Amino acid sequence: MILELDNKDISEEVARKLLEINAVQFNFAKPFRWSSGWNSPIYTDCRMTLSYPDFRTFIKNSFARLIRQIYPTTEVIAGVATAGISQAALIADTMQLPMLYVRAKPKEHGKENLIEGKITAGQKVVIVEDIISTGGSCLQAAQALREAGAEVLGVVAILTYGFDFADEQFAAADLSYETLSDYTQLLVQFFKREDVSESTMASLHEWRKNPSQWQG
Repeated sequence: MILELDNKDISEEVARKLLEINAVQFNFAKPFRWSSGWNSPIYTDCRMTLSYPDFRTFIKNSFARLIRQIYPTTEVIAGVATAGISQAALIADTMQLPMLYVRAKPKEHGKENLIEGKITAGQKVVIVEDIISTGGSCLQAAQALREAGAEVLGVVAILTYGFDFADEQFAAADLSYETLSDYTQLLVQFFKREDVSESTMASLHEWRKNPSQWQG
């Protein structure tokens, strides 16, 4: 059962399963190009977890456990559109809490909502994202919720790449975050599965240090 596992066990299991279901792919010959324009040797698609019921359940239970530990006063679960919506719905159902989601920009018709769902001034909210890379979408969601009068307790995500500049942006916004696993654990599990050269290992570490300048 999930409650018998410590955070290190959860981190290892999440990283291992992400690799097992091919939610994480590596390509050095033809790096992936992010929307930011960065080249990356790694691409992670946490939406894949939804197609595996056992893993999906493990993740939602791990999130619920984490939120109860770190943010015990949580009153509302908020998903970041689009990838965080499904995870937020699963968590809210498990914890029997209200759920809403925050768009990247206001809807262009109807009420032109930025926040979908009911939010009341003073409510304590935890934001759910799938992956923390630059942190921009989480910070934008937090700002929208704060402007709506909510008290944002923090952010939870499946994985973080651990970029220093993302941590700096979260700190500047007075916003904490917690994740089930991270890039370091992902590499540990990847190296256990694959025979990786020293140059490949070095390249993966160098990318995390300076992703905007990495060329492979």
